[in-house]
Amino acid sequence: MSTLRAAEPRDVTAIVGLIRELAEFEKLTHLLRVTPQSLHPHLFGERPAAESVVAETDGQVVGFALFFTNFSTFLGQPGLYLEDLYVQPAFRGQGIGAALLSHLAALARQRDYGRFEWSVLDWNVDAIRFYERLGATLLPEWRICRVSGDALQHFGH
Repeated sequence: MSTLRAAEPRDVTAIVGLIRELAEFEKLTHLLRVTPQSLHPHLFGERPAAESVVAETDGQVVGFALFFTNFSTFLGQPGLYLEDLYVQPAFRGQGIGAALLSHLAALARQRDYGRFEWSVLDWNVDAIRFYERLGATLLPEWRICRVSGDALQHFGH
């Protein structure tokens, strides 16, 4: 049985390990730059940019959700944006992913946010089906725009 709790500074190394596993699953390790040292201030520093909830089984962190507040101009309200959710394969099928999502939805309601949203890779059919079973609506007409790395350094110059 897993328990969910807000991440604590002692969890940063485990969270980075899970992020690495997620990057391997998504075949995106070439983009991976995060370290415990780089993540820590963004979760627990003076001005945190994100929050995290961890799933713990027998004292081991086996899953996490990392999220932050965004804002909807149309609603005129903040929202909760789930950046990443990951559960180790050995612990899947036990309801941990659904529990993490349910926890975040409850948090969004408690904070009086207007919505809870996230992205999913189009090839991750299992995740898409899982999210739809939970009541999520996919927005196929929307595309993510991203500027990062060298392009970000040169953007606007």
